[in-house]
Amino acid sequence: MKENQSMQIIDNLYKAFEKGDIPTIMGSMSPKIEWNEAESNSMASGNPYIGPDAIINGVFARLGAEHEYFKLADIELHEMSNNKVLATLRYDAKNKKTGKDYNAQAAHLWALKNGKIISFQQYVDTKKLAEAEQ
Repeated sequence: MKENQSMQIIDNLYKAFEKGDIPTIMGSMSPKIEWNEAESNSMASGNPYIGPDAIINGVFARLGAEHEYFKLADIELHEMSNNKVLATLRYDAKNKKTGKDYNAQAAHLWALKNGKIISFQQYVDTKKLAEAEQ
């Protein structure tokens, strides 16, 4: 797989997320994808999430249920070796329960194999997330 193909797959993934296109998101993942939320993130309780269904139910459904809105902003993709892509971005979101909004710095490390995402590691300002939940 060419490195720039990995970049295109991840770019398409973020565009699908923005549109709420879950079938495209799930279709880009390996059936055995391993997904890890950042340590100290409340969503890390299910780490590692294995497979697209676990991610949809354990991460995406919770994001939707717990937020009035959750947007990704200022996304920049950085090509890396070995079919990896680093995304630097910000979460622009508002917690439903507390009514608090936040804008948090984040990074996502993606690994791909044979055109499918095989792993995800989130890095995020967990202090900002926790403050919005309290």
